[in-house]
Order: sequence, then C-alpha cells, then structure tokens
Amino acid sequence: MQPLNSPLLFERIPAGRRAEDEELLDLFFDWTAELGLELYPAQEEAILEVMSGNHVIVNTPTGSGKSLVAIAAHFWCAARNHRSYYTAPIKALVNEKFFDLCRHFGGENVGMLTGDASINSDAAIICCTAEIVSNMALRQGSRAPIDYVVMDEFHYYGDVDRGVAWQIPLLALPETTFMLMSATLGDTASITSHIEKRSGRSVSVVKSVGRPVPLSFSYSEIPIHHTVKGLLEQDRAPIYLVNFSQKQAAEQAQNLTSIDLCPKAEKRALADAMRGFAFDSSYGKTLRRFLSHGVGLHHAGILPKYRLLVEKLAQKGLLKIVSGTDTLGVGVNIPIRTVLFTRLCKYDGYKVRILSVRDFQQIAGRAGRKGFDDQGWVVCQAPEHVIENRMAEAKAVDSGGKKRKFKKKQAPKLGFVGWDENTFRRLERGTPETLRSRFKVDHAMLLNLLQRDQHDTARGGGYRALIELIERSHERPAHKPRLRREGKTHFEALRRAELVDLVSRRDERGQDVMVSQEIQDDFSIFHTLSLYLLEAVAVLDESDTDYGVDLLTLVESVIEHPGAILRQQVSRLKGDRVAELKAQGVEYERRMEELEKVTYPKPSEQFIYATFNAFAAHHPWVGAENIKPKSIAREMYEGYYSFRDYTTHYKLERMEGTLLRYLSQCYKTLIQSVPDRDKNEAVNEVIGFLRATLERADSSLSQEWERMVGGAPSADEGAPTELPPDLSRDRKLFEARIRAELHGIVRALSLRDYEEAVRCCRRRDEGEETWAPADFEEALAPFFEEFGELRCDHQARLADKTRIREIGEHRWEVQQVLVDPLDENVWLLEGFVDLAGDHAPEGPIIEIDRIR
Repeated sequence: MQPLNSPLLFERIPAGRRAEDEELLDLFFDWTAELGLELYPAQEEAILEVMSGNHVIVNTPTGSGKSLVAIAAHFWCAARNHRSYYTAPIKALVNEKFFDLCRHFGGENVGMLTGDASINSDAAIICCTAEIVSNMALRQGSRAPIDYVVMDEFHYYGDVDRGVAWQIPLLALPETTFMLMSATLGDTASITSHIEKRSGRSVSVVKSVGRPVPLSFSYSEIPIHHTVKGLLEQDRAPIYLVNFSQKQAAEQAQNLTSIDLCPKAEKRALADAMRGFAFDSSYGKTLRRFLSHGVGLHHAGILPKYRLLVEKLAQKGLLKIVSGTDTLGVGVNIPIRTVLFTRLCKYDGYKVRILSVRDFQQIAGRAGRKGFDDQGWVVCQAPEHVIENRMAEAKAVDSGGKKRKFKKKQAPKLGFVGWDENTFRRLERGTPETLRSRFKVDHAMLLNLLQRDQHDTARGGGYRALIELIERSHERPAHKPRLRREGKTHFEALRRAELVDLVSRRDERGQDVMVSQEIQDDFSIFHTLSLYLLEAVAVLDESDTDYGVDLLTLVESVIEHPGAILRQQVSRLKGDRVAELKAQGVEYERRMEELEKVTYPKPSEQFIYATFNAFAAHHPWVGAENIKPKSIAREMYEGYYSFRDYTTHYKLERMEGTLLRYLSQCYKTLIQSVPDRDKNEAVNEVIGFLRATLERADSSLSQEWERMVGGAPSADEGAPTELPPDLSRDRKLFEARIRAELHGIVRALSLRDYEEAVRCCRRRDEGEETWAPADFEEALAPFFEEFGELRCDHQARLADKTRIREIGEHRWEVQQVLVDPLDENVWLLEGFVDLAGDHAPEGPIIEIDRIR
C-alpha cells in the first residue's frame, strides 16, 4: 500500500449520522480509485463480505492485497463507532502495521498495545500481538471492548507453542466479528463451523490461488555458488538464501564472499550507508565484511541491531543476497526477487523432517514484489552429495566416452532426510495441511481468568470460566477431560503458592476466588516452572551473602537451556581439564575418562534438585518438565565479564544474539516473576548488572521491553507521541545500574582496554566533547606508574566504593573509588548522569568528567 496524502480515509466517514453499508462501500471504492488501485476479484469479494458484517476468512496468496481488505474492515468499524483490533504474531509486523494505519487513518485514531502499557489506548483502531487480544479475552470475556479483530498470519493457529492465542478470542468473544487472514490456511471447514456455532453468524470464506506476481519454480543440481552466479547474471537478485540452522546461514554467507557480487559503485554505496554504524561486538567485523560484499546475514543468533541494519540495507536495494534462517519468512519487510532453498529438511524440535507444505509455501511466497517485479523465482538445491556424485560421474567419463569407476559419496547419516525433485514439486503443488487445534491450559491462562470482575462471572468465578472455555475449545471431545484435570491441578498449585485466595461472599453463601492482593501489578508467570521459583525463593536465606546470586541461579534454572552456549562452556572446560591433566602426566585413557565427567557449571545443584523434587511431589502437572540448573548470567556477574569478554572467552561470536536473548530472559524474570518482597539490595545489584550489560551490548531488546511496560513508542512520522519511560523511576534499580556501569568502566580500565572504556560511556551527538581512549590512557598513566595495577575484584565493587548524589532535576553526580593494591584508594573516577533531556537514553548513561 502506498501512503495516502489527502484526505485521510478516516475523514471520509460521514459525520453526525450512521451511513448505510452501501454508502460506505462506495466511499471506500472511491478512495481506492483515487489511489489508482485496481482491485482483484478476491479483494472485492472480501470487502463486500466485510461491509455485510460477516466473519471473513481470507485465504489468498502473498501479495494479493489482504492488507487492503483489512483496511476496509477498520474503515467499516470506525464508521460504526466500533473498535477494531489488528493482531500479528511478531512485534515487527505490529509496528509496521501501526505506522501504516497511522498514515491512512491519522495518528490520533490508531493505537498500539504493547504489553502492560499502551500507546493511544483509547483509539478506534488498535495494533497488537495475538497474545494481547487473547489475554484481554481471558480477563474480560464478552465485556472486552473488542468489536472486530483482524488476525493476520492465522496459520499460527496450528503452532504447538503459541496457537492457543489464536483460538482463545474465537472462544471467549462471541459478539466480536473476525477476519482471519493467511496465504496458507488449508481446509478451514472445522474452524468455520466452530465460529458459526459460537457466534450464531455466518462465515464467508474468500479463497484464490492466483498470485499478482507469478512464481517460477526450478530445481538445481549444480553447486550452489554456480546457482547464485546464474541468478545474478539473469538479474534475479535480491536472493533470499534459505537455511535451517544459524551455522549453515553463516557458512553460506562466508562462502559467498568469494564471489564478486557488487560493482565498485555499489560497494561505495554500501560503505556510505554503513558509515558511523558501531560494529563493536566480537562478531561485528565479520558481519561488516559480509555486508561490504553485498551479503546480509539474518538469524536469531546475531544481535538485533545487526538484523535491523541488514533489513534497512536490503530495503534500500543495497544487498544482493540475504543468507538467513527460515524465520525470515515471517514478518520481516525485506524485498526478495528469488528464494533459494539450500535444503528441504529441517529439525522441528523433535526430529529432522521434510518441510510441511505450509512451511514451504510460506517461505516460497516471499519471492516477487508486487509493484517491482513481474515474476518471482523459487529455486531448490539438490542435496550436496547428489550434486557431488553427478559432478564426479561427469568427470569419470573419458574422452572416448568410457566411464571410469568412482566412489559415490553417501548421504549424511545424521541430521538429514533426503529429498529430490519430486519432493520439491509435491511441496510446490500441494495444499497446506489442515490446521490442528493447539488448545492448552496453563497457570497464566488461569490467572487471567481469575482476574475477571467477580460480577461478570457465574457462580464459581474465573475457575468456572475455565471449565466453560475448555468445553468450547476446538479440541476433540476425548481430549477435554484431560484438560479439565490439568485445570484443576493448576488451580490447586496457584492456591498452594498463595497467588490466589478464597474470599467469603458478603451473603456468606459460598466463596469467590480472588488473585492475591500482595502480588505486584506486573507480576507474570511466563515460564512453566515459575511456581517452583516462587517456592524455592522462599527457602533461601535473605541474610546470606550469596542470596542475590543464589536467587539468580534459581531464575536461570527455570529458563530453557541455550544449548549452543552450554556446549561452548563444556568445550572450554574440557580444554582446560585436558591441559591440567597433561601437565600432571596423566595417561591418555585416563584423560578421556576424566573428560567424560566434565559438564557445564551447575551452582547450588543439590539444593535445586532437592527442592524441585519436593515441588514435583505435590505438583503432578509438572510431568515431563524438569529443572535446568546452569550458570551463564551468574558466571558473568561473579566474574564481572563484559558481554564482549564473555563471547570471546567461550567463542560465542556467532551466537551473540542467543546470549543477549538469554540474559534478557533472566532480566525480565527477575523483574516480573520474583515478588518485590523477595528483592533486597543484593538482588537489585544483579538486576542492575544485567540491565547495564544488555544496554552496553545492544539496547534493542531491553529498550523495546521497557517501552512495553513504560508506555513509550518508537518515534515515527504520523504516530502519536508520549513521554518515554523514566529510568530513575525506581531509585534502587537506577542506582544499581549506575554502579554496574561504573564497574564496567573500571574493569575496562583495569585491563587497559581504553577503547572498551569509551564504549562503556554515554555517546553524545557528533560535535559534543567526549572522552577518547587517549584521554583515559593519559589520565591513568600516573596511577599505573605508582601502583602498577587497578583492582576490579569483589572488594573494588562494594557499594561503599560508589557515591551517587542528586544535583538537580534528573541530574546526578557520580564518583567511583579506584582501588589500588595498597588499599590507599585516593584516586577517583568522577562523572555525571544527565536524564534531563531524555529520561531513557539508548545505551550507557554515565558521562566521565575527570579522573583524579
């Protein structure tokens, strides 16, 4: 959709009267005509059904204009003085749609719900993730102010982990009208039947298979670099190189740097576009080299700021190839002309399997850009061993035509399922599999239901609502008794954890279930074992000197294993152990036996297993879930590793994003799943360290999350503006963060890594005076001449070594004692924190004044 200049679509709604559906239809079609848009038959059909007030399922290909149909729905609702919601599976899509709708309807008429806070929450049109509407439906039921919901990417209904969020609104909002959109829905008869039965209204299914930009499919049996060269020669870039592991994506990007992809002028344009960007992480130089060759790398293992840079460069047409994982197939606005599959099998979390028709077509559908391309291309590589055997067979034929014998290469035995051109054609022509219901019951669902207004629920309150929800679910009848049993055990677990109370009614005729008043407003259970965390924290001794790190260990134990990081820990520990055993003269066989005993660090292992076994004994719903003790965040905190140091220490360069995401999970869990009553100064120091580490590495995740709980949007033209969150709002956490940032600077100075010290300080706009590496070196030269070293041990990080004094509104003076080996401690690092102009600046917040 192109932006509308004048007038806004919202302004076309007749003022002071209710327009008839036919009039609204004419007004909308007039608007599309002014834009020069020629509607496809499926678009017209869907818009007619929208204006008739029916539920609509839009099952049309990528690029067929489903977004325009959604705009028609928002327009129709606004004209009826109704509230409409747009939902998507990922935040990137929500943001994109938010700003798009602001352009068409005006920023004052569009809002975005981003968690516990909101932007323009009273607006007529709201953009949010599917889980937001799901939680509203659970908490408010039919009283939720939701008249219309546009559910984009509705095929997520079948997602094992998240699919329930797409089903709950269909169950809990009987008065709401729904539009379900996806290019790969498959047979929707069952879903249609459920919606009609629940709402008493008909569902119109609009389906088409014709793409505005047709696709051409081909199967390649030549080496991938030859395939890429051929596509470039035929002007079929940009190319999306589809991989199914982060390692494969990085290896393909590396291999492609051997090809001269861009002429000098394009390389200069790339250099200009990247000028000033901070490639300051361990993997930054490698990524810059890829990008300089016109190759982007895009997967969850790299830092968010790098993924965003790749997207921006691709949108400008500066990249020839983006080597990414299959997750690029959802929600990322990158222009693609050709999709090139490196393989057709992937690990699904349980085993390696051939792609489903839905997954294949969802990814392939990214090829071809409406308005830019007349055609898109989808290419699939044959398995590598097949290609190598064909090449060897061709070489084995001598000049006389006689074939020499050669040894064929076998298919990989692990992590591989074979495919051929027939497999490729079956996926190309197949119909997406029928979506399966993924309804499940968990503590978070029950807590949401229990928070319904007591007057809005029947006798039995939110628990009764759970039973009704299970009964209405799209699960088979045989599965529903199991769901009811799970609901009961979850409720009993919440009572034992004192998260819910039974309160006698005023008429003394029974009891109501209420969520405990002692729990903070933003308390959240978003890990399966969060209840174990609550019980285990209660056992810890708050007066113990290790209370803060022990609580952090419990938090780490309920978070999923980042397997790649743990494997690197084991690898490093095994290397250290081998060196130790060799130095002791231990023979080879004994060394191998000892190495089998090496595992990743598990602090408080016995305590964790003992308390978890006790927990599991009276929480049978735990089932196959298990506790996962580990030490990543704790190891970083106790060793005071910087993010860069830790990635280097364990060779995590290719998985920086994985580490960042894991630390972010630890931070969020400490904030939202540990009751405030259990957070003392030691815990706040841990939180401050994690927050400073996240900010120093890449603020994208933490800034986005804090906008969610603080209510600040990203700045963009046409969007409503609100004040950003105030970092100093929670004074204890704010001061803990200041101490953590000062300690980070001191650590860099102790290592005489003056460039890192600069990176640990706040960056001002160009032209403003800041400390350079040479300034730090010069200022500390007398210190090192006198004392030889700067301490950065536990004693040097004690709270009494830091002084924080407020000197004005949102301004603080800070001092950090520089601890020397003689404990004279007469040197100080002095600086300030200035939040007067920006209450939540991106990156570090400390500015250095002097060292004396």
